[in-house]
Amino acid sequence: ISVFRGGYEIGAAAVLLGTQDHPTPLGTFPILQKKRHNISSIYNVRMPYTMRLTWAGIAIHASEVENGYASHGCIGTPEGFAAKLFAIVQKGDKVIITRGKRIGVGDPIVS
Repeated sequence: ISVFRGGYEIGAAAVLLGTQDHPTPLGTFPILQKKRHNISSIYNVRMPYTMRLTWAGIAIHASEVENGYASHGCIGTPEGFAAKLFAIVQKGDKVIITRGKRIGVGDPIVS
């Protein structure tokens, strides 16, 4: 994950993404909701620092990021990074999910 503000990268971290069966969607999404202490209503697991991208359950949130792990479509970030990101983003900020293509224009954008 790369975070940009004013065209400059201000942070980056390794993340978990979805699988073929539960892919992380590509596209541009606004942050719809922020929830510091969240528990998944589908999987009954902690999802601290949730930044909801879709009403269908896709979000950026803190997760254990380890090689071989995957999500059910969310973007899982290390908890410290998620906390910092949660502190600077606002509802409505744009998130761009790509297949590695970097886009660095505008306010907080994630790619």
